[in-house]
Amino acid sequence: MRPTTSQPRPLTGLATMLDADSGTSRSPHAALTGVTIDSRAVRRGDLYVALPGNHAHGAEYAAQAMAGGAVAVLTDRAGRDAAVATGLPVLIVPDPRALLGQISSWVYGQPAHDIQVIGITGTSGKSTSTFMVEAGLRAAGHTAGLVGGVEIRAGELRFQPTLTTPEASELHGLFALMREQGVTAAVMEVSSHALALGRVEGVYYDVALFTNLSQDHLDFHKDFEEYFLTKAKLFQPELSRAGVTNLDDRHGRELLGVAKVPMTTFSALGDPEAEWRALDVRLGADGSAFRVVGPGGVEADARVALPGPFNVANALGAVVALVEAGVPLQTAVHGVGSLTGVPGRMQRVTAAEEEFQAVVDYSHKPGAVESVLNSLRAVTERRLTVVLGCGGDRDKGKRPLMGEAAARLADVAIFTSDNPRTEDPLAILAAMMEGALRVPQHDRAHVIIEPDRAAAIGLAVDRAERGDVIVVAGKGHEQGQYVAGEVIPFDDREVVAEAINARKESRKHA
Repeated sequence: MRPTTSQPRPLTGLATMLDADSGTSRSPHAALTGVTIDSRAVRRGDLYVALPGNHAHGAEYAAQAMAGGAVAVLTDRAGRDAAVATGLPVLIVPDPRALLGQISSWVYGQPAHDIQVIGITGTSGKSTSTFMVEAGLRAAGHTAGLVGGVEIRAGELRFQPTLTTPEASELHGLFALMREQGVTAAVMEVSSHALALGRVEGVYYDVALFTNLSQDHLDFHKDFEEYFLTKAKLFQPELSRAGVTNLDDRHGRELLGVAKVPMTTFSALGDPEAEWRALDVRLGADGSAFRVVGPGGVEADARVALPGPFNVANALGAVVALVEAGVPLQTAVHGVGSLTGVPGRMQRVTAAEEEFQAVVDYSHKPGAVESVLNSLRAVTERRLTVVLGCGGDRDKGKRPLMGEAAARLADVAIFTSDNPRTEDPLAILAAMMEGALRVPQHDRAHVIIEPDRAAAIGLAVDRAERGDVIVVAGKGHEQGQYVAGEVIPFDDREVVAEAINARKESRKHA
């Protein structure tokens, strides 16, 4: 995710900008054409930024970086000796990670400044909202870019992401590629990790959108307040020009008190205090229709092809962000309405002739699980079944909350493995069951525990009857399952389709 060519930038210029010390007596002369923090990803002409790590210092790999074509090293005092040993020019700064965005932007010629950028943060809805905004940008005539956890797009180019928000060195290389591809506007997910670790330094957002906030990432943030305040960093003048916030979410309302940029409010529930509202909402199994009403009485009829009230909120937020970015309302509404789906987000797997519906969704947080189940309840004629697991080596406090939500809102809850990683899958399931047991028995779903995810999906499909809805939640677009240090090929959408075909064959020969 880099441009094919880059204008060389002098290392002496970088040293002057950073007021960096030279790690050697040699003058820091080199021509830089790229930046990386990964010694395995070095290209000829790169500046290798050696960061301190949890287990080793990046400077220990400086020789490998040199062999790959690095022409200089930037590191801290702790990495100086190993970097100097390569014989390359070395720059020393107190905290290289804090400067990585500034460095990368400078080396690539500040590419993000040449592109209109919209940033989206929140717990749920970021990926769906980015796809909606990108569709609106294209409808407005932009060559569009997209950066998120599902896919990365630079005009017609497509990439699979490794992080929701790439490292700063990768991000600015990506913006340089977008500029090379003629991209004029881009939308990106901005995670709390990215804001906390400085991954988006050097990017300035024309508009920043806040979707909602619920418990997540408390294995990274010390508490929920820190999680919220980290998200709020996006709405400071150092990072954005203007903000858009969801007034239906209490944290979206709270954001108005801490944001330092002009804020525009929206409400999918028609809150009269909001500047933009969704009125006359008509929910359906294949999407929703609603009326957008804005300041001064402007109105437009809108549609969203994704079901559920939370997708009305996602669509309205996307429309408002687009309008704030200068897209005409009718164009924004048309663009958002043209989006037919997002991979792994309320994605239907069943064919129209099936007796039941099967949906795959990425919901892996308590608030998202609640939203999905409430949305599907409205279009379920008979039983609502959820297949759900929780990720290992992540926020353990979510597990009882997700188990409780599934047991309270579904008719059948099949608890299974998600990505157990290094943890015991049965221990994760026990924590989910702890939450399920908080629901009074007469209100509780029929709970089944099946640790094997494929077997759990097969069980849900095999038990389905006419009018049922099944949602397989948690992994969405992911194509692998992380188990005991290995990545096993696994795509919920494929497994659901295989289970449906197996059911058809079984009944054909019964």
